[in-house]
Amino acid sequence: MNYIIFDLEWNQSPDGKEFENPLLPFEIIEIGAQKLDEQFELCGTFHAIARPVVYTTLHSHTQEVIGLTENELEKGESFDKICRDFLDFCGEDYAFATWGSMDLTELQRNMRYFGVDNPFPKPLFYYDVQKLFSLAYEDGKTRRSLEHAVEALSLPLSAPFHRAHNDAFYTAQILKQLDPALIKAAFSVDYYHTPKSKKDELHLHYPDYYKYVSREFNSKEEAMADKTVTAIRCTVCNKALRKKVRWFSGTSRIYYALAECPEHGYVKGKIRMKKNDDGYLFAIKTVKLTTEEGAEKIRHALEEMRRKRKERNKA
Repeated sequence: MNYIIFDLEWNQSPDGKEFENPLLPFEIIEIGAQKLDEQFELCGTFHAIARPVVYTTLHSHTQEVIGLTENELEKGESFDKICRDFLDFCGEDYAFATWGSMDLTELQRNMRYFGVDNPFPKPLFYYDVQKLFSLAYEDGKTRRSLEHAVEALSLPLSAPFHRAHNDAFYTAQILKQLDPALIKAAFSVDYYHTPKSKKDELHLHYPDYYKYVSREFNSKEEAMADKTVTAIRCTVCNKALRKKVRWFSGTSRIYYALAECPEHGYVKGKIRMKKNDDGYLFAIKTVKLTTEEGAEKIRHALEEMRRKRKERNKA
């Protein structure tokens, strides 16, 4: 199996969000990639510029950051052409690696918009090098910029950032620094194609937590009425647990709960509600062990939510 480490640059509406195409908020204008074999040795590179057709004028921020001009973009090829070339470059047996989670989403969104067949498996697993860097060198939660990671690892600077082929190169160099066991254990799953039925739902077990990705629902209320969505099990013994703090929402899209395993202690749950491109909601639930301090934070968040609700009702 090969690793395809890729990076994208994209343009957006130069006149602001109110003038963007809702089906294509970001139009890809550059793809860069490195192909590494199982020993993390370089075995191929890819670079191409796409000629924009939706946002033909560069957003001021895009032009400032990436340094491409509209004249250079005019000489590019169509997105469907460079995307098919990129898929040919990937080959048959590979796994994607990216800096963060956005690139895979935007690649597939552009493929859908421009009519390029999506050959990726469902579910699509990949390696988020930004997350892996945090797990290896920081607290596992903080998400740093690519520039920060390159500097922190004292990697040589050979080209400017914010060009797709250069950022793919730097991401590949960071991937090479990581423990292969960590890479394999801390895989990520892409959410662009969500499970369509209960049998397709994802139950993912990591060394220190459990993740569940639900099927599609029409509303948050429908999702939170589903027993699989709201169940909490101990991540060590898999015992079904009664909740000490029932699911509550501090924001419109995030829910928290607390349970306790008689053998392994407190277990906290978090549900994030997300909406896919077809307008359906789906739930991403993470469950992990926590400490007395972590449990107290959830109780405090519940009290804060109740306090703010009372203030709103009074108003």
